[in-house]
Amino acid sequence: MTAAKSPETCETMLDVRAGVDEVDRDLVALLVRRFGYMDAAARIKPDRNTVRDEVRKAQVLDNVAREGEAAGLEPARLRAVWNELVEQSIAYEATQWDRLRAEG
Repeated sequence: MTAAKSPETCETMLDVRAGVDEVDRDLVALLVRRFGYMDAAARIKPDRNTVRDEVRKAQVLDNVAREGEAAGLEPARLRAVWNELVEQSIAYEATQWDRLRAEG
């Protein structure tokens, strides 16, 4: 498979779609890695009540907003996307925490 064109060099919607599909594949791979860290957190945290950490959540959202703004993106839009990602991560981690303890 050849690499997709950069956004600046796209000439057709096929070029754009190929680029979006490539980025989506990359994002899925990164999400697999991110959720692997949720598996680790579920294994490490001794108490289920610590799965949700609002202080850490706020820190993550602030970090992403700052990074996005520095790259020229809208911080509020990134916060919205990451809020959902963090909420899904918390839900996943809670499920994994329960599964690990049930397995003994």
